[in-house]
Amino acid sequence: MSELSCVQASLTGKLLEIIKLDPSPNDKEAAALHLPDWLGCALAGADTVLGRAMARASATVGHPLAPGGRSTPEYAFALGSFGSLLEMDDVHRTAILHPGPVIWPAVVATVTLKNVTRALEAALRGYEAMVRLGKSVGPLHYAHFHNTATCGGLGSAVAAAWMLGLDKDRTQWAMAHALSTSGGLWECRNEPGATKHLHVAEAARRGVQAALAAQAGIAGPLRILEGAQGFYAGLAPGGNPDALLQSEPWALLSTSFKPWPACRHTHAAIDAALALADDVVGTPRKIVIETYADAVLFCDQVAPTDPEAARFSLQHSVALALVDGPPTLSGFETEALDLPKYAKIRQICKVVENPSMTSAYPAHFGARVSVETQSNETAMHIPDAWGDTENPMPAEAIIAKFHMLAKAADIEPVPLQSAALDTQNGAFALRTMLASLPAPLTKEE
Repeated sequence: MSELSCVQASLTGKLLEIIKLDPSPNDKEAAALHLPDWLGCALAGADTVLGRAMARASATVGHPLAPGGRSTPEYAFALGSFGSLLEMDDVHRTAILHPGPVIWPAVVATVTLKNVTRALEAALRGYEAMVRLGKSVGPLHYAHFHNTATCGGLGSAVAAAWMLGLDKDRTQWAMAHALSTSGGLWECRNEPGATKHLHVAEAARRGVQAALAAQAGIAGPLRILEGAQGFYAGLAPGGNPDALLQSEPWALLSTSFKPWPACRHTHAAIDAALALADDVVGTPRKIVIETYADAVLFCDQVAPTDPEAARFSLQHSVALALVDGPPTLSGFETEALDLPKYAKIRQICKVVENPSMTSAYPAHFGARVSVETQSNETAMHIPDAWGDTENPMPAEAIIAKFHMLAKAADIEPVPLQSAALDTQNGAFALRTMLASLPAPLTKEE
């Protein structure tokens, strides 16, 4: 078989043919909303205790748009470590992963004034590759591996390769390098710590490193996905490789936004509690939160002891919504966790699996909250959380989220217009925003 026919026959080659399709102006407009969504998360995340620790752990230099800046995998790692810290990063339900905090760092780490007009297209293609792989790996993979970590490197490699203008062969090499070095074990969720966020950072870094290696002429195995010792055989033996090539682009269009600073598995319950708040008469005596099995597994935490745990607590999230309305960043901070008004509500919350919701998952992240008081009993079922395609956040709410997060980081945001990265003004706005990140990230060589 000739080299060309081998390229065409491989899954990476077939995937590349899909993601090479030209997005429409509307597709790029949609991508442009995900930029400030990620950037707000990164700015506010960088301003946290954990964010500053991540910055210290990142041996990086100035961003590529700064004078003397250059593309580095370490810069992608640093940016990737920030975007998921507040649990407000975008999410694709059926792939069960978070593309934004992986793809945008890869784009930003390789952006220059010369290639800034390619940024939205690169992001669309990175989202596409990452989500398609996530949809194909299957539940056995997700039981042990963090899809954002294992599938993210492919997405960041594709995005970086597009930004760098790599040809077909080198793009496939980049994809192969990233897939060959995949990892991200779920044991991190069983013990306290922040390894989950390092998964995200490493996925962003790995893709940029893979693209730079391919650019330098280092070849990779084209059959890395389907080969006898490839990705599916090793990491996803229960996967469905055919799903990689199914459906029409663009996956970014079905990627959900997160309005609340908590795990997505809590969001439908938050929405239900918010809808119930005005109907609750008197002090709650009993609260039942029904949801799908993964939400129970991840987020049944009646007594969280730190912000990370609080963001993964259905009980705390519902308490915030019932007591104070829309959850804010401060509601998940350590100081809030021992407040009696929240602790009392958490103690009377019972989290149970609803089999019908489990059957509907991951196409639908649903929840039902029932509140019983001495005076009345009321309930609300939310099949799709706010920000899903069935229950979308308007553009105004997404931009308002960006401004809220920038303000939380004590930053006066430069307005990011629709499709801002298609212009030199957009590059300036991005440069200005990135300059507000912690000093280790903006220090020039």
